Amino acid sequence: MKILHTADWHLGDRLGRIDRTADLRAAVERVAAHCKQEAVDVLLVAGDLFSELARPDSLRETIRHWQEAFREFLETGGTVLTLTGNHDNENFCQTLVSAMSLAAPTLGHMGETVPPGRLYLAADPTFVRLEDRTGGFPVQFVLMPYPTPSRYFKGDAALKYGSPEEKNKLLVAAWAGALRDIREHPKYDPKAPAVLSAHVHVHGSSVGPSLFRITEEEDVVVEGADLPEQFDYVALGHIHKPQWLGAAKHVRYSGSIERMDLGESGDQKGVVIVEIGPDGRNGDPGVLPLPATPIYEVSVLNPATDLPRLKAEYQNAQTDLVNLHIRYTAGVDQLEEVLRELERIFPRWYARDWQETGALGPSLAGTEGAGTKSFGETVRDYLGQELIQHDEKERAAILNLADGLLNDLEN
Repeated sequence: MKILHTADWHLGDRLGRIDRTADLRAAVERVAAHCKQEAVDVLLVAGDLFSELARPDSLRETIRHWQEAFREFLETGGTVLTLTGNHDNENFCQTLVSAMSLAAPTLGHMGETVPPGRLYLAADPTFVRLEDRTGGFPVQFVLMPYPTPSRYFKGDAALKYGSPEEKNKLLVAAWAGALRDIREHPKYDPKAPAVLSAHVHVHGSSVGPSLFRITEEEDVVVEGADLPEQFDYVALGHIHKPQWLGAAKHVRYSGSIERMDLGESGDQKGVVIVEIGPDGRNGDPGVLPLPATPIYEVSVLNPATDLPRLKAEYQNAQTDLVNLHIRYTAGVDQLEEVLRELERIFPRWYARDWQETGALGPSLAGTEGAGTKSFGETVRDYLGQELIQHDEKERAAILNLADGLLNDLEN
């Protein structure tokens, strides 16, 4: 049984002002192409299919695109197994599971053998069996969503913690307990091939520059020392940096399918492929690369010299994601024209900031002895700079609206 492991798709996400839909859909289509080229049996997505920033209409279009991208894979008997992550909306995913169950069997009773050719989404800890299409032997798939109180706490346990640290400690214990309960279930066969898929931070993993929209203090970190011996393959999601844990090459984070922010600028994205036979894993997992969108920072210190250089050096930066840092001199540089030229070079800039050097006069921040700006003046100055490239009518309308609100506050 060939399994393709991926995770952290974050469909419908944004980076600053940039909608990432096109980038992420292209990555999904590359995953579908790998499934076809490698004759994959099971596509295993270890959580965070959707972005918490996705709008309802965007989610609808995302699911439609899924249907198109994986139609052939499913029609030829491929199976998609996935589970919820920390960025997946719990209510939406529970609704999706309920809707799917109206049309076809879904993840229900522990240990059931599910038919191929369908998509299964686990919103709670569970395990299922899939039979190999050619050999006929069963493979057990344990699916462990991201640990949250609603998914893992039973009864009134969710009311018994008094701090975030205590909650995380209880969640670590609950996650381990849920996994233990599955492995002790009467239908679970410890001698049969087994694959664990989990969306979780396992102790000992390398986070990289940062976690994606979550701090280490907020995250739930579970122990994983026993996982290499308990499972033939462990497919992890949540940490976007591709890696295996320690010496166990079969305990892996596949990483995200696209670079999601600046912290991932140096990551080589990819998916993991592994083969499971009747006696367990056949060899070490392999990695199939995925091209990813360049993300980087650009600093403009002297517009007169830097802009021509950047225009020559970045002739093919039309799809790059860029964070711009600009320094200019009033009376020498025209900020509006500098911003327009940078937009021509880097049309997909996702964030920018600028600072007046004060070389020919006081800086916008003021100098020692200068009067402090009022709240209203500060807001008006900020909006005037931020709207500098907007249509004049739109700019005037927003500024008039702001003036009205500020006048109400000041009076």
